[in-house]
Amino acid sequence: MGIAEQFSPGELVRARGREWVVVDSSNALTLRPLSGSEADLETIIPELEADPVTYASFAPPSLTDKAGGRDAAQLLRDALRLSLRRGAGPFRAAGRINFEPRAYQLAPLMMALRQDVIRLLIADDVGIGKTIEAGLILREMLDRGEIDRFTVLCPPHLVEQWTSELESKFSIPATPVTASEAARLERNLPNTVSIFEAYPFTVVSMDFIKSERRFFDFKRACPSMVVVDEAHSAVSAGRGRQRRYELVRSLADDPERNILLLTATPHSGDETAFHNLLGLLDKEFAGLQDAGGERQRQLRERLAGHFIQRRRRDIDAWKEPGLFPTHETSNFPYRLTGEYEEFYGKILDYCAEVIESVEGETKKRLAFWGTLALMRCVGSSPAAAARALKTRAQLDPDAISESELSAQTLDDEELSENDLEPGVGIEDENLRSLIATADKLSAEVEKDPKFKALIKALEDMLKKGHSPVIFCRYIATAEQIGAALQKFASKHVVEVVTGAMPSEEREIRVEELGGHENRILVATDCLSEGINLQAWFDAVIHYDLSWNPTRHQQREGRIDRFGQKAPIVRSVLMYGENNPVDGAVLEVIIRKAEAIAKQTGVRVPMPDDQGSLTKALMSTVMLRARGQKQMTLDLDFSDSEEARQIEMAWINASEQEKKTRTIFAQNSLKPEEVAVEWEATQTALGGYEDTERFVFQAMKRLGQPLEPLKSGAYKVALHLVPDHIKERFIAESLIEDADIKPLKVGFSARPPSGTISVHRAHALPSVLAETFLEQALDEFADEDALSTLPRLGAWETDAVDEVTWLALLRVRHRIDSRGKLGPKFAMAEESAAIAFSASSKLPVKWNEDAFAMLDQDGQNLDNSTRQNQIERALNSLAALQPALTQFAHERSEVLAGDHVRVRQALGSKGQVKVSAITPVDVIGFYVLMPGL
Repeated sequence: MGIAEQFSPGELVRARGREWVVVDSSNALTLRPLSGSEADLETIIPELEADPVTYASFAPPSLTDKAGGRDAAQLLRDALRLSLRRGAGPFRAAGRINFEPRAYQLAPLMMALRQDVIRLLIADDVGIGKTIEAGLILREMLDRGEIDRFTVLCPPHLVEQWTSELESKFSIPATPVTASEAARLERNLPNTVSIFEAYPFTVVSMDFIKSERRFFDFKRACPSMVVVDEAHSAVSAGRGRQRRYELVRSLADDPERNILLLTATPHSGDETAFHNLLGLLDKEFAGLQDAGGERQRQLRERLAGHFIQRRRRDIDAWKEPGLFPTHETSNFPYRLTGEYEEFYGKILDYCAEVIESVEGETKKRLAFWGTLALMRCVGSSPAAAARALKTRAQLDPDAISESELSAQTLDDEELSENDLEPGVGIEDENLRSLIATADKLSAEVEKDPKFKALIKALEDMLKKGHSPVIFCRYIATAEQIGAALQKFASKHVVEVVTGAMPSEEREIRVEELGGHENRILVATDCLSEGINLQAWFDAVIHYDLSWNPTRHQQREGRIDRFGQKAPIVRSVLMYGENNPVDGAVLEVIIRKAEAIAKQTGVRVPMPDDQGSLTKALMSTVMLRARGQKQMTLDLDFSDSEEARQIEMAWINASEQEKKTRTIFAQNSLKPEEVAVEWEATQTALGGYEDTERFVFQAMKRLGQPLEPLKSGAYKVALHLVPDHIKERFIAESLIEDADIKPLKVGFSARPPSGTISVHRAHALPSVLAETFLEQALDEFADEDALSTLPRLGAWETDAVDEVTWLALLRVRHRIDSRGKLGPKFAMAEESAAIAFSASSKLPVKWNEDAFAMLDQDGQNLDNSTRQNQIERALNSLAALQPALTQFAHERSEVLAGDHVRVRQALGSKGQVKVSAITPVDVIGFYVLMPGL
């Protein structure tokens, strides 16, 4: 047996001249400083240490320590509670997350905990919180020791969002793995070591692992837990998706691999793709398509344990009001007039002539999609039209396929990054006059009827105090109206974000804009996915209609989602009343999507993967429109044969989806069965109210009290705190060294707009709590420093009727269980308090009742009385040790019961053993005197 194995988790040892808590002793010793945090973990090999590692004991307060009053005791209590990260309750992740999850978000976690190997399809609607639900599962599995590595597979534009969410909400430092990052990550690795082996937590771009070498390297080194975001794109037909399916299918073939599949659109009318998706959970589920009778019933019953899919109204059934804002929508029509109307007519004639003049069926189809894209540009803005007209056409079948061109035109959901204007062909002599007209109109944007309509829509929105996002289809349009808005909205800061910028710069620009009180964001669909905007924006204007209803939902989903602070969000849909293309898209695609969703209760993407239905519709639009001298919505396409075909296919897909959702809404799950333990764990660790009280008092003690705002939030001057604390704030990226502005913070899940939500695990209370606790326990700390809290105190209070001694405790427990990685032990900690009668030396109050005694006002004692009372109490502390030890063992029994009860509620038969580690740590010791 090595020296390390002689020690057990939770024991105190002395090494390198200081005291540590043993976290792991299986091979080497993993240690945490007695007053440190997770970031201070050290691993040592005792045999190689200059001085031997020895057992140590925690020093209780002594007579030489400085004494304080009630305020300092309350601060130390809160610092202890908020510094704990290893909660002792049955949910191990509760102490490591920086928000309070809602009851409905526990449902996927419950389902995962019931499975030996996790296979789960989470298909909740956009904005409900699939990322949060997956993150809860990852954090819990890590803290339980069930997994030690994981990978998130996602589209390239979601890599940064995933990395940020895992770090900020779940304290998981994941490594982004993209084509641009790979070289840097591999630079210092041996040739034989893969990125996927070197970094335990990775977020990997699907595009990065499409190459042959990366494909097999990832398969070989793939961790035991994989999250696949936008999972529907890995199983549906279309451009380049077969490779993704091969990869995910091969990962799912390992029966021991945990897989979380996330998608808001599991069923898009493609039965084969849907059942391929189900087959990733279990190959037998793919057979549901052909199963019948008893076999189908059995498969569906089994599938219900692996598939959860909920709409907003399903969430309402959880009776948690106020989770989501009220969404108000409206349409804002405009009419093309004068030169703008004439220009559109000329473009329409030109497009028809191009299609008629092209020879060969393939080239004719390419010409159709290319000219249709040009019409979209003209409808977007003169600037987009001019740029498209000046760009060489992509009509070479060897250079671009029809499926690629149609996907660009129809706003394929995987092409949100593609916001460039399509090419038309500069070599055509007939274009010279069209280009000249487009340039002229583009230079006079303030005369554009569409831009004038935008100004009117904005005026109403800004009067109501909204911060809007204006979504455009093309870069040229976004840049043009962004520049023009600087004049028409001079009191607002206007920022333009497009796909021409690297993703990192987009995020920086959005965050910087969010720091301004009056803000307007103009963006292309590069922001319709990837960056959540609900922290800074609460309204959307669709300046350009998307031809994909799902894209509209994604745009609005950036603001209308879990975490939105505004009670009401608004969206405005702009369209040209006499634009025949807008008319067809509005009537046949967008409004039809809304009508079918209202009729069936579900939303599904338009079932037109190859674009054949839309092509037929738009062909009819162009023929009819060209035959009319006046463009008007009297060109009603809703009753055309092409429109009826689209509607029929859509209704069929929606009905199939409705059947699925009825079964898998998981209304039978009862998170209230475990919510009691979850809430108890969070209460023990501290919630928003505890965090607000602590930060308020801590900053006041440091001489920088919080400044209340009318909104209910606060300003906090972190840049003015003592240097040793400021350095830690800088290290946590809360502030920069040169910052001179206070932060705006709020202590609730939905604080006022423009403020940061601060929960117990946020860096602000974490830094303060850890600093205060460390200095209180450091025997060499400067007693006169503002951040050094006394561990002793005495005061008068109405909280007691007799002289009472209050012990503030840190109790450590060892939790033994069996997980997927074998027998597992973990160390857990909890804060506790016991109040003793000074006369009988028997406990009179415990835990919350004892803690509450510190919340009642107190009066200071004269120095002589205080010193005498503290000395008497300390002389009796040794006699109280048996009661403290008994309390620790009783707490272990209670915690073991909590663990077992939760496991039984989850259907698990696994056993848990919880053992107290004694003696307990006496962090503070106080004398409470009855008032006279």
